[in-house]
Amino acid sequence: MRKQLIALAGVLIIGSAAMTAQASAADHTVEKGDTLWSIAQANNISVDDLLESNNLDSSLIFPAQQLELESKSDKADRADKKSDDTYTIEKGDTLTKIAEEKEVTVENLMTWNKLSSDLIFADDKLALSATATSDITQVQQTPATHTKQTPATSTQAATATSQQAGKTMTVRATAYTAYCSGCSGVTATGYDLRSNPGAKVIAVDPSVIPLGSKVWVEGYGEAIASDTGGAIKGNRIDVFIPDNNKVSQWGVRNVTIKVLD
Repeated sequence: MRKQLIALAGVLIIGSAAMTAQASAADHTVEKGDTLWSIAQANNISVDDLLESNNLDSSLIFPAQQLELESKSDKADRADKKSDDTYTIEKGDTLTKIAEEKEVTVENLMTWNKLSSDLIFADDKLALSATATSDITQVQQTPATHTKQTPATSTQAATATSQQAGKTMTVRATAYTAYCSGCSGVTATGYDLRSNPGAKVIAVDPSVIPLGSKVWVEGYGEAIASDTGGAIKGNRIDVFIPDNNKVSQWGVRNVTIKVLD
């Protein structure tokens, strides 16, 4: 009976030690007599992994030193997981479409990415989880110029917008919908208005108001300069309104606008 109790106690001690080792598998406290080689052997990783994970220049270690135990395969798995937590927006994407595909909510996408509206643009990155939020640059909600316009470098575009910021002017304003004759519903910067009927978007002459600018329009509110038009030249704008009846009600009017940024 005594032998059985001793054996049982031994099993409990071994089991407890195994649980402790598992709990602390992510790091190791160096003990007297430890070497990188012995630690690597005990944890089934290489000495090179230990050197790289802990930014060590040599194999010299000291008692009580904390070492991270991460192999190259573990690091690769972590990188793969991180890439799964972000999404690069493609042309035609909407928050609703992305939310459905990634099985999250639109509200969460807006919170994780600090979005003030559902307006998104191609090539921006979206965080798909709360933990990924700090790992990516905040979505700027600023469309990229392309298609028929002469492309400018990001520095040139930023400079042009900066020069116009705060500028107030009076313009002649008309209105349009995404379903007019010959309209594709996609703006010059690639934004899909048919999928986002609530978006506040205006068409501008880029030589007067740079594409991507945030603009306050009297009687319309804050909007993004995301579109162009053959008849939109000089001090003229076209405001997007999803309802045909309201387009007619808007008519043609002179309004005050202010380029916010």
